[in-house]
Amino acid sequence: MARNWYMVALVLLIFFVISLLSNILGPIVPDIISSFHVSLTAAGFLVFSFFIAYGIMSIPAGYLVERFTEKPVLILAFVAATLGSISFALFPRYQVAVTSLFLIGTGMAILQVAINPLLRVAGGEEHFAFNEVLAQLLFGSASFLSPHIYSYMVLNLSPGSHPSNALLQFLMPRVPAELPWVSLYWIFSLIALAMILVLCLTRFPRVQHPADERPGTWQMYSSLMRRKLVWLYFLAIFAYVGCEQGTANWLSQFLSQYHHLDPHTRRSRRFVVLGTDDLRMPRRRTSAEAL
Repeated sequence: MARNWYMVALVLLIFFVISLLSNILGPIVPDIISSFHVSLTAAGFLVFSFFIAYGIMSIPAGYLVERFTEKPVLILAFVAATLGSISFALFPRYQVAVTSLFLIGTGMAILQVAINPLLRVAGGEEHFAFNEVLAQLLFGSASFLSPHIYSYMVLNLSPGSHPSNALLQFLMPRVPAELPWVSLYWIFSLIALAMILVLCLTRFPRVQHPADERPGTWQMYSSLMRRKLVWLYFLAIFAYVGCEQGTANWLSQFLSQYHHLDPHTRRSRRFVVLGTDDLRMPRRRTSAEAL
């Protein structure tokens, strides 16, 4: 079939949105710990509740795409992301955050299962590798952008700030003064709602799934679970994701706790010299000073 450039652009946009919603977990970890007064273990469980959704929903998502086609499944994914975002935006508590992040993770898992075959069909199989690389480029650009959005919202919605545009004026009365970072979840809700509208107005091509893209039977999965090689692959992926996401999600807390960098601005919270921030490490005290 002829290439559908609009559909390719839509899939690339979905990749961008997935990254925008997924990669904000790292920057907000210090805020979660300080705002809810939770331990590092409890904060880590929030990250776990997001990523465990991938393990739980990936196979069911394949069955949903096979049964209902891509369009309704993509809409369902953004509905889950909207419910997760708006629930935490309205009720910013730790217990709600666990369910909220699981719902958002569920939506992201469903999206990733559904959009790859769609990208292959819309962009042409011969261009699939290039389009996948382009999608990852957009994915990375969104991961770079999301912390900047976080910083902008926190700095402009903190107590004493004055909203300078319509978005900030809309969010100011809806975001607790002591939790300005919760504004991100209002942003996520608006983005997810906008994506639902776009998907509803879009006509999707018919996707023919080859045998290697179709979900297998439960007997096949049961057979795979009995193979040692499958478990070795599982452990390898577990270790890889643990290193990748562990570093990404805890780096902000590490820099805040051990290097005293403000996660909102990346500036030192310890030194101020002539009105500018000095990022030098503190002078080590002598034994006499310590006494």
